Amino acid sequence: MLQTDRLWRWAGWLSAGLVLAPLGVIGLSWTQLNPDTWAHLHQTLLPTLLCNTAVLIGGVGIGVSLLGVSLAWLTSLCEFPGRRWLSWGLMLPFALPAYVLAFVFLGLFDFAGPVQHGLRTLFGLPAHWSFEARHPLGVILVMSLVLYPYVYMLARTAFMAQGRSTFDAARSLGLGTWASFWRVSLPLARPAMIAGLSLALMEALADFGAVSVFSFDTFTTAIYKTWFGFFDLRSAAQLASLLLVLVLLIVWLEQYSRGRAHFTQPLRARQQRIRLQGLPCVLATGYTWGIFILAFALPVTQLLSWVWTTRYDLTADALALTGQTLVLGALAAGLTVTGALTLALARRHQAGIGIRISVRLSTLGYALPGSVLAVGVMLSLTWLDQRSADLVQWLTGADPGLWLTGTLAALLIAYFIRFLAVAYGPVDAGLQRLQPSLSEAARTLGAHSGMILRRLYLPILRPGLLVAALLVMVDVMKEMPATLLLRPFGWDTLAVRLYELTSEGEWERAALPALMLVCAGLLPVLMLERSGHR
Repeated sequence: MLQTDRLWRWAGWLSAGLVLAPLGVIGLSWTQLNPDTWAHLHQTLLPTLLCNTAVLIGGVGIGVSLLGVSLAWLTSLCEFPGRRWLSWGLMLPFALPAYVLAFVFLGLFDFAGPVQHGLRTLFGLPAHWSFEARHPLGVILVMSLVLYPYVYMLARTAFMAQGRSTFDAARSLGLGTWASFWRVSLPLARPAMIAGLSLALMEALADFGAVSVFSFDTFTTAIYKTWFGFFDLRSAAQLASLLLVLVLLIVWLEQYSRGRAHFTQPLRARQQRIRLQGLPCVLATGYTWGIFILAFALPVTQLLSWVWTTRYDLTADALALTGQTLVLGALAAGLTVTGALTLALARRHQAGIGIRISVRLSTLGYALPGSVLAVGVMLSLTWLDQRSADLVQWLTGADPGLWLTGTLAALLIAYFIRFLAVAYGPVDAGLQRLQPSLSEAARTLGAHSGMILRRLYLPILRPGLLVAALLVMVDVMKEMPATLLLRPFGWDTLAVRLYELTSEGEWERAALPALMLVCAGLLPVLMLERSGHR
C-alpha cells in the first residue's frame, strides 16, 4: 500500500512538473537579453502592442458583457417568439473559431466583397470608394460575437436560478423595470458574469488567428514574428512572459472577485417568464434573432456558398489534411485522457494537501495561451535535447542530434499541458459519483488495483472518458498557435491550412477546412445543451 501511495504522489507531481517546466523556462529567459531585438521592438512594435492589447481587452470586455447579459436575461426571464429555440441556438457561436468568423467577415466586407460592391452599385458611388474593413472595431466585433457565449451561458444559469419571483419582488417594493434589473437581478448574477467575462478575455488575449487576419498586432502575433521573423526564441519567450502576466492577472482578479462575493438566492420553483407584447416583443425578437444570424447563420451560409463554388478543392490534399488532423486529435485525446484519469485516481486515493496542490498546478495549463505554451515547451525540450546530446557524445563520441525538438512528441506534450484541465473535469466528476465502498468491497473479494481499474472503474467511467476525449479532440483540431509554432515538417492541420490560405486572402479556398472545423465544434456545443436540459 505504501508503494502504491508513492506512485500516486509521483503521478500527481509529474503532471504538475510538466506544466511548471515551460513556465520556469519562460521566466529564466530574462537572464539573457538581446539588446538589438528589444531596441527594434521598442521602436517599432512594443508601443503598438500595448495600445492594441488595451483596445482589444476593453472593447471585447464591453462587447461580450453587453451581448451575453442582455441575451441571457431575455431568454431566461422573458417570453417572445423563438425564445425556446434561441435559448440554445445562441450558444452555437461556440462552434465557430474566431479566425473563421474573422475571414468570413473580411470576405463579406472587404473592398472586393459583396457588401462594398453592392453599396457602390446601389448608390452609384465611384469605383474607388470604400471603407476600411480591417479596423480595430472589426476585430472587436468579431471577437465579441464569438466569445459572448461564455458570459451568456453562465449569466443565463444565474438568471434562471433567480426566477421571475425575485424580479417581481423588487417591482412590488416600488422599483421600476430597469431599476429592478440593475439593482437586484444584475448584482445577483455578477459572480457568474465575471467568471464568464474572465474566460472571454483570456481567449481574446490568447487569440492568434483572428488578429492575424485583421493584421492587428498583439502579443501573440509579436511572439510569432520574433520567433520566425527575427529567429530569436529568447526574445519571443520574454514577450510570452509579458502575455502570461496579463493572463494570470485576469485569473487572479476573477478569483478575487468571486471570493469576495457572497450572494444567496432562493430555490427556484416553476419558471414563470415575463410575456413581452407590442414594441418590446418586436425589439426583443429582432435583437436576439439578429445576433444569432450575424454570429452563426450568416457565416455558416457564406462558408457553404464558398464551398459550393470551390467544390473542386475537395482533393486528396484536403482529405490528407483532415486525416492528419483527426490522427493528431486522437493521439492527443488518448494521452490527455489517460493523464486525467491517472490524476483523478491519484486524488481519490491520496487526500493529502500535496496531491491537491499538484492537481491544481496540473490543471493550470488551460489558462496558458497556446503561443506562450509553445515557446515554453520549445525552450524546455531544446535544453533537454542539448543535455542528452552532450551526455551521449561524451559516452560514445557520436552526435545523436535532436530527438524531441521539432517532432510530434513536442506537439503532443503541448496539447497535454494545454488541455489536461478539459479532460480532468468530466473524468473527476464521474469518479466522484463512485462510492468508496465499491472498491473496498472489490478488495475484500481479492481484486488487486489493476483488476479494480479494469473491471470496476473503466466500465462505469466510460461515458465521462468519452466526453473528455471528444472535448480534447475538438479543442486540438481548432488549436492554431501551438500547432503553427510546434508542428513537425509535413504535419499541417486544417487550422494551419486555414492560416496559410487566409494570410494570402484566399477566403473561398479556406471555406472547406473552416466548415469542417465548425462541424467538429458543434459536437461539444450540443453536449453542453443536452447536459443543460438534464
